[in-house]
Amino acid sequence: MPQDAAALRETLSIAPVIPVIVHDDVSTARDLAEALVAGGLRVLEVTLRTPHALQVIEEMAKVSGAVVGSGTVRSPLQMGHSVEAGCQFMVSPGASPRLLEAANGVRIPLLPGIGTPTEAMTASEHGYSFLKFFPAEALGGVKVLKAYASPLADITFCPTGGIDMQKAKDYLALPNVICVGGSWVMPADAVAGKDWKRIEALAREAARLKG
Repeated sequence: MPQDAAALRETLSIAPVIPVIVHDDVSTARDLAEALVAGGLRVLEVTLRTPHALQVIEEMAKVSGAVVGSGTVRSPLQMGHSVEAGCQFMVSPGASPRLLEAANGVRIPLLPGIGTPTEAMTASEHGYSFLKFFPAEALGGVKVLKAYASPLADITFCPTGGIDMQKAKDYLALPNVICVGGSWVMPADAVAGKDWKRIEALAREAARLKG
């Protein structure tokens, strides 16, 4: 089946910012997730870029209110692992035809990444109406998504890559943007120092950006 647009819209509408998490410490995974959820950012994307990412996902999925998904999904194998780990959605950096076809057999929705109109059209032809725009800032940011609004009017984006608090406001003002992905709410020094209160405060600030 093509992308479950209704389920993905519901997930992407929960909060204006989705924390993009690169974390490998299983022992602090729940603490980090609890801080983000307490601040109002319930949708968490844990990237599959670290050796223990799947275990981190399993721990974060135990947090009440958390909606945990996997990021940097690039293969059918990773899709299967995502389901087994308890993910509720998946995010990929790109949208290869093989990956889009493989997602048809997976019971959780995929948010594929695109960087050009051709890639967006290809994903749309496969039944996708919600797409990640990545890497957003490197590809032209807000100006590009403004340009996409008319010719790609049936597609809604979640821009990710190089976005901070101020830039997030500009993206969220666009009618074809449903939310943004970012890591600024989890500064490396705060995570290393286990400063969960600071992360919760940053999350709360980000959660107020829209709605």
